[in-house]
Amino acid sequence: MELTLAWRLADIISTVEFNYSGELLATGDKGGRVVIFQHEQESKNRPHLRGEYNVYSTFQSHEPEFDYLKSLEIEEKINKIRWLPQQNAAHFLLSTNDKTIKLWKISERDKRAEGYNLKDEDGRLRDPFRITSLRVPVLMPMDLMVEASPRRIFANAHTYHINSISVNSDHETYLSADDLRINLWHLEITDRSFNIVDIKPANMEELTEVITAAECHPHQCNVFVYSSSKGTIRLCDMRAAALCDRHSKFFEEPEDPSSRSFFSEIISSISDVKFSHSGRYMMTRDYLSVKVWDLNMENRPVETYQVHEYLRSKLCSLYENDCIFDKFECCWNGSDSAIMTGSYNNFFRMFDRNTRRDITLEASRESSKPRATLKPRKVSTGGKRKKDEISVDSLDFNKKILHTAWHPKDNVIAVAATNNLYIFQDKIN
Repeated sequence: MELTLAWRLADIISTVEFNYSGELLATGDKGGRVVIFQHEQESKNRPHLRGEYNVYSTFQSHEPEFDYLKSLEIEEKINKIRWLPQQNAAHFLLSTNDKTIKLWKISERDKRAEGYNLKDEDGRLRDPFRITSLRVPVLMPMDLMVEASPRRIFANAHTYHINSISVNSDHETYLSADDLRINLWHLEITDRSFNIVDIKPANMEELTEVITAAECHPHQCNVFVYSSSKGTIRLCDMRAAALCDRHSKFFEEPEDPSSRSFFSEIISSISDVKFSHSGRYMMTRDYLSVKVWDLNMENRPVETYQVHEYLRSKLCSLYENDCIFDKFECCWNGSDSAIMTGSYNNFFRMFDRNTRRDITLEASRESSKPRATLKPRKVSTGGKRKKDEISVDSLDFNKKILHTAWHPKDNVIAVAATNNLYIFQDKIN
């Protein structure tokens, strides 16, 4: 792997997402900003270098708000970004904070109209009595301008914090999920949504689990899944009933009684769920592992990958510093043959599903030099430490990679390490 770009952002990155073609990469941060990077085409002078990603557009998506009825501050942090498939020259994306989802149009302008009848060239209105002839405005070339304009605002539908948005395969609807409810929206309708899942009990004291993530199936527009803080996944079919309180399939791995501890429930909570591109599998991330499930087999996952099993002995201190509640995301490569997820100490892990080999890599300043090669890292759990290994006791838990994204076609990955974005790509010989 070789680094093509390391970009310093002013604030902590809270989401990373490639668009459907991989030409654009969007990041959202805690300051409510969205930064879009564009893939530059290969240079004829330097054909050995693949195109880099450079800043294409930056805009303020969300502002801090205050809910006066509940005396609550609503922070501007972008929780999720989801691209819509491109239909014309413009690009569209959905971005959300805790309460409000916005649909943005990203468009280019390289021409402007000149020669208006009622206005001067500087925009001032002309005296109507001095207009003696009719002019036909003409389009003149100008420097390329990228404009981001909000086209829809979907608000006031969630009592709790939105944790997921997912665009449906019909490209007309999308779902949004908070701790207790999932809503279905039409992209053209902002004043109402349909509540399709509601797990809120009549008495909140009886609440035993919350929704942690939700996603639409990539090909079947009637199917979606949602995960819970109890480590379970429910697959629902919207054809069965308007309110999907009764799931079609229930995925859960029985717990090994011998490994049960005080932390078992916390670490079994699922922080992310993602369908494979084929739609045959789904992947879930809990605190210590990534699991791959076959949609036709509910009783156990077909693959389990340990992300940082060496932290099992550290759960007590991770609970005390609140790291045990970190929500790590996971992603598939374009062919579903490999998966990636983050860890601590700016490490991220890759697992090859065919060979079952795995690798630990580090996103750091040392590896951010152009054409630098990433070296595999290893963590030693005790006893003698080899030269290249890092001790589990010297891991930095403040450096964490929660958000990663994989290019839909190429071996290009984006990794968010706190307030730095790293983009790595396969080395070209």
